[in-house]
Amino acid sequence: MSAPVITGVETHDIRFPTSLQLDGSDAMNPDPDYSAAYVVVKTDGEVEGHGFAFTIGRGNDVQTIAIKALEPFVVGRRLDDLGALYKEMVHDSQLRWLGPEKGVMHMAISAVVNALWDLKAKIEGKPLWLLLGEMSPEELVSLVDFRYLSDAITPREAIALLREAEPGRRERIAHLRAGGYPAYTTSPGWLGYDDDKLRRLCKEAVDAGFTQIKLKVGADLDDDVRRMRIAREVCGPDFRIAIDANQRWDVGTAITWVNALREFEPYWIEEPTSPDDVLGHAAIARALAPIKVATGEHVQNRVVFKQMLQSGSLSVLQLDAARVGGVNENIAILLLAAKFGVPVCPHAGGVGLCELVQHLAMFDYVAVSGSTRDRVIEYVDHLHEHFVDPVVIAGGRYQAPAAPGFSARMRPESLARYAFPGGDAWSGE
Repeated sequence: MSAPVITGVETHDIRFPTSLQLDGSDAMNPDPDYSAAYVVVKTDGEVEGHGFAFTIGRGNDVQTIAIKALEPFVVGRRLDDLGALYKEMVHDSQLRWLGPEKGVMHMAISAVVNALWDLKAKIEGKPLWLLLGEMSPEELVSLVDFRYLSDAITPREAIALLREAEPGRRERIAHLRAGGYPAYTTSPGWLGYDDDKLRRLCKEAVDAGFTQIKLKVGADLDDDVRRMRIAREVCGPDFRIAIDANQRWDVGTAITWVNALREFEPYWIEEPTSPDDVLGHAAIARALAPIKVATGEHVQNRVVFKQMLQSGSLSVLQLDAARVGGVNENIAILLLAAKFGVPVCPHAGGVGLCELVQHLAMFDYVAVSGSTRDRVIEYVDHLHEHFVDPVVIAGGRYQAPAAPGFSARMRPESLARYAFPGGDAWSGE
């Protein structure tokens, strides 16, 4: 049977009114409406690929239009070389002028690339993490764009690194299927929640088997001190509590603010300043050690990640499934992290990001780093019911997906209800 031919790209502007309950609220984003610029890659067969770019409301229509603009790159194509197709979009001279490799257009490429991988995994009959995890080192390296990276990692070094991880692949696959992958939860920590809700959700997180939570900080120091005290009292002295400023501070303010919270032993400070400020993150990391600096959800491409690793700007790398150029670029970022010995703890939450990043973290464990030490995937208990193959959490761990694909397909009824602005969820607002 010949591989299907891509016949079209269908897009949807999907938005969830999460701002009504302050779900997702933080110091920089007080009223987010979690949204997906959603794409369906159609073929001349029965199978189709699903993907999306994550936004928080306004501008989701712009992101959706950008995705649709990529249709000419994929119509008439087969999935025989996703490395070449990814590079063709990223290297296109006119598209690059809109970035290069950053912003709305790069996120559009991510949505399409991820949908293509969802399609390929379905054709192969495997979940994406397993499809990637069973590829040879040479196949994986062929997917990566090494331009601008060769001063940090070369294709030869990447192949050697992947060959080192080949022994034990089968055992790690079996381990994932049996026990899953460690998770931490941000659900207790949204800035708009009152103290009673914080206390209740912290207790629920401990009881559910999580070994780490994360609290949003950065709006008011006195409030942060009080909330950290509550979390520490509920969770206990040895429980990991990370904090996240969502880019709120200048460098000096970040250092002063986190030092004021040091008595509560924060495990990491996430996004303490602008995601573009490589040297600022390095200064914060030096000043706050041994508190870790974590960042990545808004880092716009593999080149910035390379610089952060080279300069010691982060000690926890938080890749995002939908910010950079999709699966291919995230493989490059995972290889960089492994080369520099930095653990990857993917950013999730939002809508559908948990569903996607579990595949990337599990692939990393199977075929790249070979370790789950100090590695956890973020989990937020929001909006999973809208997906055909939602994440499953048991004992504070992500259970390995078994269904073929990238877990990206949303339910048709959700696409209809939350379509903006005409869906039932919005038409009466």
